[in-house]
Amino acid sequence: MRGRDSAPRPAGRARAPAPGRGPRRRPPGAPPPLDVETTGLARDDRIVSAAVYRLDAQGNVEDHWYSLVNPQRDPGPVWIHGLTSDVLAGAPLFKDIAEEFAGRLADRVLVAHNAIFDWQMIAREYARAETTAPVRQRLCTIALSKELNLPLPNHKLESLAAHFGVVQQRAHHALDDARVLAEAFRPSLHAAAQGGVRLPLLECRPLTEWSDSAAVPRVGHQASYRGGSSWRPSRKRPACPHPNPGRFEDGKPLKQGMRVAFSGDTSVERELLEDRAIEAGLHVATSVSRLTSLLVTNDPDSATSKTVKAKSFGTPVVDEAAFTQLLRDVAPAGE
Repeated sequence: MRGRDSAPRPAGRARAPAPGRGPRRRPPGAPPPLDVETTGLARDDRIVSAAVYRLDAQGNVEDHWYSLVNPQRDPGPVWIHGLTSDVLAGAPLFKDIAEEFAGRLADRVLVAHNAIFDWQMIAREYARAETTAPVRQRLCTIALSKELNLPLPNHKLESLAAHFGVVQQRAHHALDDARVLAEAFRPSLHAAAQGGVRLPLLECRPLTEWSDSAAVPRVGHQASYRGGSSWRPSRKRPACPHPNPGRFEDGKPLKQGMRVAFSGDTSVERELLEDRAIEAGLHVATSVSRLTSLLVTNDPDSATSKTVKAKSFGTPVVDEAAFTQLLRDVAPAGE
């Protein structure tokens, strides 16, 4: 789910394996561009459709796959993805497509526009299905366009498509968005190779479900999964031993105990940045509040909940490069 207006396509899948046969394993090729549409942007939201374009080593399309998914709840913003409760009621559950979906991702890098969102939605769906996605790395085409210094007016998929002359047919339909991404990714991949630009690969860590709350409405099925769940990475972090000294001030160093939050993809793997912050004596926060000392994001104009809250609270914002510099000289607690 990423924007406005979309018309639904007929339910079904494209180029799925023959009945009774599992997903075919192929030699690794180029990373497969994908897209998922969802019931919303929150941690307990669900996938309503998914699509993957599988590419060969040169970036040419091998095949594509698409499926509707019954989210077992209200479909959310129908005006965006165009998928109503009636359309989704007869669709398979995510656990029913999990193996086939995994077969198209296995041994390859996940590619998506704002990849952290797609990965987290996919990882949570696999956690609900009591398994994990066979994905170890992801590549965000937003980050890649920045590495290539593409002259884009913004970071929307339609801007990337227009830059490479790719025509969108049904924006916010998973299959067409994946197609557009595949067609824009091929020249991006070639440009990176010709210019010696590194691909901004990030590690994908599985997420685990650790608590449930009240049940949520379903679409066509009896309740068997309790929504409103809380999620966390697969490892715990130590508590910060220092009190919060307050907000970061421009021109001054960070101080031990400051609460630092991160939003969006980063060039350095997110957990490595968080580890460095913790080692420096900072408190890594998972959300933004009035107590947050600093928000680190490479896209301050994005409409994520963290950036919106940071603006409303007046929380200072710096990019990854500035934060990395600040980490070199963190003042001791109490100074």
